[in-house]
Amino acid sequence: MKRSTFVTALSVALLSAITLPALAQDNYPSKTIRFVVPYPPGGPTDLMARMLQSELSSRLGVTVVVDNKGGAGGNLGSAEVAKQAPADGYTLLLAASGPMAVNPSLFRNMPFEPLTDLTPVIQISSFPLVLEVHPSLGVKTVKELVALAQKSDSKLSFASAGNGTPQHLAGEIFNTQMGVKIAHIPYRGAGPALNDLLGGQVQVMFDVLGSSLPHIQGGRLQPLAVTSAKRHASLPNVPTMVEAGIAGYEFTAWHGVAVRAGTPAPIVQKLNATMNAIFNDAEFKKKWEAIGTPVVGGTPQQFADLIRKDSTRLGLIVKNAGVTLD
Repeated sequence: MKRSTFVTALSVALLSAITLPALAQDNYPSKTIRFVVPYPPGGPTDLMARMLQSELSSRLGVTVVVDNKGGAGGNLGSAEVAKQAPADGYTLLLAASGPMAVNPSLFRNMPFEPLTDLTPVIQISSFPLVLEVHPSLGVKTVKELVALAQKSDSKLSFASAGNGTPQHLAGEIFNTQMGVKIAHIPYRGAGPALNDLLGGQVQVMFDVLGSSLPHIQGGRLQPLAVTSAKRHASLPNVPTMVEAGIAGYEFTAWHGVAVRAGTPAPIVQKLNATMNAIFNDAEFKKKWEAIGTPVVGGTPQQFADLIRKDSTRLGLIVKNAGVTLD
């Protein structure tokens, strides 16, 4: 091969190596996007993904498929995105505060590292939890629940969406602060846990407000307190945990969207801009707030800062509560 021909061929190869990834970013998205939810269908995390699904599909011009991958307190589905999915923006994670900020302090053998294996895209929610009981229990205040739990023959149990989830941690903190032993029953997601609470198989649950609100409003569940610093607009007559007599008790769950680390920045920015646009739509905003959370949005960096801050804050709560798993 002549030198000039070789140089030309090499130049074309190098140019292709540089331009093909750029073209792929420019053409993004050009195929189906998978939206992984690390919990089973029916819970608040799943609900939010399905609300975003059609909006993302419409605005991005491709099919968006929700894929539920529950297990291990959200670690299973989260680790799949963090460790197995290509870093190309075609696999999104509904990133919940449990696996993203709580589980690293609960599990000795975490299958992924939230702060390095995933790239935050946007925060989408900030949910208080609500302490609720089945009406058959006959209690209407936190003090009445504590009094019942302190009885020697108490067989109370609380449901959670799984080990390490906000529902679990909130219950363990309650046990620790009130000196009671309400047994923890972990489920594979908030949906199955809530179903058993509604059926009376378990009596107590700290649940994300969004999924329980319709059942509270319908009289199928009795709310005792919310875990936010202020009362929630959807339940104005329900006290905060502090108002109910538990000093310093404040706990909020959050959700966001993340992709595998290494995803090109222009793709992350496009996803962020698209979701911010969705949340700026007045009609969608109204529907979103109806599930019990304000619209959050913001930048990838703001979501990254929240994950980092809560990893420290919630890790301290886990340590003080003495909760460990595996």
